[in-house]
Amino acid sequence: MSPTTKTNRIELRLRELVQLFNSMDPSPFVDRDLDRDAEEFIVGWARELPAAHEFELVVHLAVTPPTERAAGTENAVQRYFASRAEEKGRELRQLLHRGRISLLTGLLFLGGCYALGLLIGLVFGQHTGGAVTVVAKEGLVIVGWVAMWRPLEIFLYDWWPVQGERKLFRRLARMSVRLVLPPV
Repeated sequence: MSPTTKTNRIELRLRELVQLFNSMDPSPFVDRDLDRDAEEFIVGWARELPAAHEFELVVHLAVTPPTERAAGTENAVQRYFASRAEEKGRELRQLLHRGRISLLTGLLFLGGCYALGLLIGLVFGQHTGGAVTVVAKEGLVIVGWVAMWRPLEIFLYDWWPVQGERKLFRRLARMSVRLVLPPV
């Protein structure tokens, strides 16, 4: 980052560097997942900061970590959030795929309801001409539109939060990480 780039600072205080990472994850250090509490803290803080600037994670440690771990921390954190951004990308693609299938299904169902309503009007409209025919036709059209609720919900509302998290994780994947070690 250049000196003129403004950053949003996220500060975290830990006893040891290993607290930043999931102790149950058997992966090598650079591929290890973040600890769930640490991730929630970082992401929660990041959500509250302005979107116009990049992030910097400052980790204050009470115990000096091994040199190789300290050197690989930024890479490990960036890789973790890049992985989370990819997960959100897959989730978004799956949601939009489900939306397209739901839209096609809903449109076919709406068309079927409308056609059945027309058929009812043709068959029973001439004989009874009453309220039952009108209620049946209108009821089918309403049911058809209700079937459109889910695809419309996906395309109007559901994708926004997933895309927002994806963007946030992408920003966090570019975040610089600085360790503040205890005085010697």
